Amino acid sequence: MFDPDIAPSGTLLGLLQRGRGDGTLHALAAQRAEALDALESCVLRDPRHDWRVESRSLYYARLYSELEGPLDGIEQHLFCPDGLLPGIAVDDEHRCGLALSVLGHLAGYGRHDALYLLRRYAAVGGCWEWALDELAVHDDDEDLRALGPAVLARFPRTPEGDVQLADAVREAYEPRPWRLWSEHPDPEVAVRVRKAAEQTSFDRWQRQLRPAGPTPGWSVRAVLDWAQQGLDEHPTQLRDAPAARCLAAVAGPEDRPELLAAARSGPAAARAAALRHLADRQDPDILDLIEAAADDPADIVSRAALESFERMRSTAAIARARAWSSREDSLGCAAARVLACRGGTHDSQRVLGALRRLVQQDGADADGLAALVEGAGRLSIDCAAPVLRHIYRETSSSQLRGIAAQALAATDPSFPSGFAVECLWDCEEATRGLAAHHAATADIRVLAQLRRLAADPAEEADVQTAVRGRLRTDI
Repeated sequence: MFDPDIAPSGTLLGLLQRGRGDGTLHALAAQRAEALDALESCVLRDPRHDWRVESRSLYYARLYSELEGPLDGIEQHLFCPDGLLPGIAVDDEHRCGLALSVLGHLAGYGRHDALYLLRRYAAVGGCWEWALDELAVHDDDEDLRALGPAVLARFPRTPEGDVQLADAVREAYEPRPWRLWSEHPDPEVAVRVRKAAEQTSFDRWQRQLRPAGPTPGWSVRAVLDWAQQGLDEHPTQLRDAPAARCLAAVAGPEDRPELLAAARSGPAAARAAALRHLADRQDPDILDLIEAAADDPADIVSRAALESFERMRSTAAIARARAWSSREDSLGCAAARVLACRGGTHDSQRVLGALRRLVQQDGADADGLAALVEGAGRLSIDCAAPVLRHIYRETSSSQLRGIAAQALAATDPSFPSGFAVECLWDCEEATRGLAAHHAATADIRVLAQLRRLAADPAEEADVQTAVRGRLRTDI
């Protein structure tokens, strides 16, 4: 029921890896050495499945602050030989990204040792751009200016080095350091940065004048051939979705027979593009074509069929979803997700059955689970509460846990005095905001945590708005 790299949910390490509010509460109640060991393990070995959509850095930084944890482990991790090689750390952001983000939040909390580590790492580390972005938010002008020569020393004074410097300026998430360095007291630093910025503007202008890549011809056949050529190339280029958008511009009523033929038996990429286009146009034959393509051995075809069906909103699509929802294959799961998003209350049992089946078969981190969980809340399926609680406890995705919490708020009468309380310490902003609205203040920890969140400068604005509104009504 859990990923091999994720500890069971009943352990302190498992709670912290998941970013659950109970992780913080258990860590503060545990032996300090044990809590710090588990916390450091999470920060140095990022437990998230996808760092782009799951939050952990503020959650871990707050716990470091609560425990007054030393940063020796993070320092050793960042400054080991692998962490100082450009390219390795950049390509594997799992290795250093979370640690650098935690240091950024700690610097925001006034930890000078965290600020010092970020400056050192920006000067010599492999993933220096990430550290520089953190410093751009938390460091002062004088210290950022002093860092300029060390960063520019990374780029040799050669044509290749100048190109790399221009790329770094163009790709910087936070432009503040580069603006400061363009006015650096050392004229050599200032001139190099200004030239790199000018080259960046020129490159952007050139890219606007040049076509971005190969484009299809102005006919249905040319578009379908273009989609298939991308699949046949090495490396493969999946063009079925953009090809479907092109078909919207070039296809007319007279092209329907050709598109139907492509969707039934054309080459894989052309078939996928035709399926997407016909689904967008609500073609009367598309549902039969989707059913035939849903279990196609070519992944590009089956994926296009299922994704196209899940986008459909017609009455016919909803009716077909009801007929397919009892199936135990990928099309049945897609049908259940359609009903979860757009069905009515009389579809509750279909959605609940699919939710239970998917959790039993693939666990609390199954693909496609989020739509079913959200649907259980949207349809207010009260008897879904037990499986929703299971997903909340066991999933390693903090994003899915937040969706489960939202569904529990709509289905579980015990939510305000139960999970809503721990959600005030959750790693996800949306989950903390939900808890601020629902957590029962009879628990003495709730008001104290609400006040803490209201006063925390690192807390997100939406959460603080919810917290302050709740404090006004409960005090």
